[in-house]
Amino acid sequence: PYGIAKKALLVMLQAYRQQYGLNGIYLLPVNLYGPGDNFDLQTSHVIPALIRKFVEAGRRGDKQAQVWGTGKASREFFYVEDCARGIAMAALDYDGPEPVNLGAGFEITIKDLAEKIRDLTGFKGELVWDASQPDGQPRRCLDTTRAKEYFGFEAEVGFDEGLQHTIEWYRQTLKSS
Repeated sequence: PYGIAKKALLVMLQAYRQQYGLNGIYLLPVNLYGPGDNFDLQTSHVIPALIRKFVEAGRRGDKQAQVWGTGKASREFFYVEDCARGIAMAALDYDGPEPVNLGAGFEITIKDLAEKIRDLTGFKGELVWDASQPDGQPRRCLDTTRAKEYFGFEAEVGFDEGLQHTIEWYRQTLKSS
């Protein structure tokens, strides 16, 4: 249903553009992360879930933390402030009918992601992979060439830097609650 709704929005936007001259643009951001994300373990996406898991495991002094899947799937992640900047740039400088992907232009395996977040949170325990849990789609990475060509957008915040900001935000939120 989610994918169908996105496609229907694109078709509707293009029809309104053609029929009524509506100057609408269609942007497709990849997986977002950053301060203010949803850190609920039942409903969050992978980055905030791993941050929370490792921060909590570190506070408890756990020797290991469980991670879903095999770690072989890969994803592209996009820092929320870069996304906001990309949307603003597109709104000012793009009026074409083609959909445009917004992203950082790189991908990382879930295994490498988990190890990186473990290191950045300071958790010293072992990662235990639960292969009985789903990996999800094997690969998800967007071609962001149009964003650069059409309105000069490229992500600026490095992945480690964005993760560090997100981890610090989460820790500050814990202190204030």
